[in-house]
Amino acid sequence: MNERVEVRIQGAVALLVFHNPPLNHANVGLLRGLADALEKLDAEPQVRAVALASEGKAFCAGADLVSPGGFGAQGSDPLREFYDQALRIFACRKPVVAAVQGAAVGAGLGLAVAADFRVATPEARFSANFAKLGFHPGFGLTCTLPRAIGPQRAAEMFLTAGRYKAEEVSAWGLVDRMAAPETLRESALAFAAEIAENAPLSLLATRATLRANLLEQVRMTLIHEHSEQLKLWNTDDFAEGLRAVAERRPGNFVGR
Repeated sequence: MNERVEVRIQGAVALLVFHNPPLNHANVGLLRGLADALEKLDAEPQVRAVALASEGKAFCAGADLVSPGGFGAQGSDPLREFYDQALRIFACRKPVVAAVQGAAVGAGLGLAVAADFRVATPEARFSANFAKLGFHPGFGLTCTLPRAIGPQRAAEMFLTAGRYKAEEVSAWGLVDRMAAPETLRESALAFAAEIAENAPLSLLATRATLRANLLEQVRMTLIHEHSEQLKLWNTDDFAEGLRAVAERRPGNFVGR
């Protein structure tokens, strides 16, 4: 597998960079690497905030649902292994600012929304494209997306499965700050540094209060999403949805 996760500590801020070329598709190994890094940063007293970034033209184009072994799972339930690692990311305790360029789609959207804040370029695109695939939303998004932008906007994103420009979803609260492509990472680091200027115990306590019960809510949501995704995994519509997206055309769905 090509996934790589790197950590660079700069004073009280950690820069966490992931890379899985060409489009930073999420898999078990990538999520495990991110969770491992975040857990280590939780234990690093010097670090008070994290900037999460990726290399390449896309932040994360979702889970690899097509390539053989694309999930990088070892057992008979790849989705469960994938979500076990996602849950570990939600369990981490320090504030995270995500730097989003290009596509944040599906699981990539889920990863961006798992962060506390998002800085995005005007070229960034956000999509909960699950229905376009004939699939059910995952990565806890049916819990976290309504929490971030409200239930009505979240319903629109889920049920249209459209691609939304950063400026549009900024008005909804999905993007907190905009930055030019050449200054994206610098802007995310500056945002994290603003947070890191504050007292570390206060930051941890305040974030825990703001995210009260979120971990358990995401845990229960993942159980439900996983169940619904398993029901749809072997349907004709899901197979057609994967083909249609790969061929850049509307799906010819038949409801079975």
